[in-house]
Amino acid sequence: MATLDGNSRYWLDAGAARTVEQVEAAADTLPWAQKTSGRQYRIDGSALWFQFDAVAQGHSRWYLQIALSGLDRAQLFYRDAAGRWVTQEAGDTKAVSQWPLPGRVPTFELSSVQDQPVRYWLRLQHERFDFASPIAIYSQGALLAAREREQFLLGAYFGLAALIAVVAAANAFVFRDRNFGVYAVYVLAMGAGQAAYLGVGAQHLWEQWLEWNRLSTVLLPSVSAAAALWLVRTVTEPARFSRALDTTVWFGILALLAATLVDTFVVSRLSVSIVSSLVALSMVLIAVLIAMVWLQGDDPDIRLIALGFLPVLLFAIFPLARTFNLIPSGLLTRYGVSIGAALEMPILFYALSLRGSRRREAHVRAHALPHTDALTGLADRRSLLIRLDSALHRARSQHHRCALMAVKLGNYEQIASENGRETAERALVVAASALRHAMTDIDLAARIGDRDFALLLEGPTSPEIAVARAQQIVAKGLQHSASLPRMVTLKFQVAVALLPDQELTADAGLKWVQEVVNAMGPDTRKLIRPLNF
Repeated sequence: MATLDGNSRYWLDAGAARTVEQVEAAADTLPWAQKTSGRQYRIDGSALWFQFDAVAQGHSRWYLQIALSGLDRAQLFYRDAAGRWVTQEAGDTKAVSQWPLPGRVPTFELSSVQDQPVRYWLRLQHERFDFASPIAIYSQGALLAAREREQFLLGAYFGLAALIAVVAAANAFVFRDRNFGVYAVYVLAMGAGQAAYLGVGAQHLWEQWLEWNRLSTVLLPSVSAAAALWLVRTVTEPARFSRALDTTVWFGILALLAATLVDTFVVSRLSVSIVSSLVALSMVLIAVLIAMVWLQGDDPDIRLIALGFLPVLLFAIFPLARTFNLIPSGLLTRYGVSIGAALEMPILFYALSLRGSRRREAHVRAHALPHTDALTGLADRRSLLIRLDSALHRARSQHHRCALMAVKLGNYEQIASENGRETAERALVVAASALRHAMTDIDLAARIGDRDFALLLEGPTSPEIAVARAQQIVAKGLQHSASLPRMVTLKFQVAVALLPDQELTADAGLKWVQEVVNAMGPDTRKLIRPLNF
């Protein structure tokens, strides 16, 4: 790769009236200046000319690439071996398929004349934004390698965005989760904005819509900024803390959308400056909202949500600074938002999933209260009997055995007397957790008394499996839990039976194992008692 910085000279044609023949004829009298790295050029209503000489070496083809998607118009001129002008044109004035070399950014093929200098004239037109993008010459191999690498990374980004948008929309529909609905809109808006900004839309999505291609470069990124502010408002709910702040956020969203709409019809630097200023204001509001909820400390997931937004907030500074012509074009000005969004999407999706799970869990527990124990969340006695009756019918018809065990917290009264009723209730919750740890997906744990629990192993179950599961419960209780005082452990006593046993019904079988476990004294040394094996 060879850059034109220091190897070419430029001249600004006020009014953009001169042809390449006129520029060539008057070249010695025009006020040329050397092109330097990082220099910005205001071209509005003019044409920026670059003149350089290049020698094609070896047998490779050579190309000139302007690293700017959304460029209004670019033309490259040179004379062939017979002295005839060769003209190539790219930019938003032509469909990408009609470019000399279709792609995201304007690319031109240089002369095939070998080992002789050829003079080139590059003419650029670009409104509303200063031109400061790199212009470089690539060999065919280097250009193809760069494009393949670029297409791979962009494909990964847009594929991830599409996947997360679809999954988020599905979550919004299935769980009626407004956060995921707004997040899906945001991801789609961000993806569309980056497709327009990076030239992917003009290359693959709306190649023939030249007017839309011109408008989308500014319109869609601004809409994505409004969608980001809407998403942050949705997840932080600022109205809980300040009606004025919530109103300010809505005003920011509406003002940004209105200014963007005006900018599509009023083509001026002022309208671009207003839109860019409102985008910057949106970023400030996003940071304020997240910081406010973070400091409030009432949302356990807000720090993870803030971590998700942080990459976009940081990397968006670079293209925004470029819009204000504060810095020249570079890697971070072109790809900063895409990098930030690629880091943001999985983090934010995970954070919203956690928040949604917690909220759904509360609803699920509320709906399940008629069938579960309110303290432990385990099934109640009635639900266990219904499930046990079905298990007995299947076991008899399929000629296998299931297991039922009654589990008593033998030191419940001791815990209550020494540590208080609150600690005793915590011990019951920890006991329920121990039973959940010992069950599989097809098992059922229930609370059947003040300190009594039951575990149904639907089977097929052998005596060895039943005893091993009982031992697991006993061992789990003897392990210290962080929810209990340091010296408190749970002493479980277990009675276990294999069912069906003769003609025992579900109610009779449960009473049998519960009576046996309740008959076990608090100081008994044998903590597991098999009943019929």
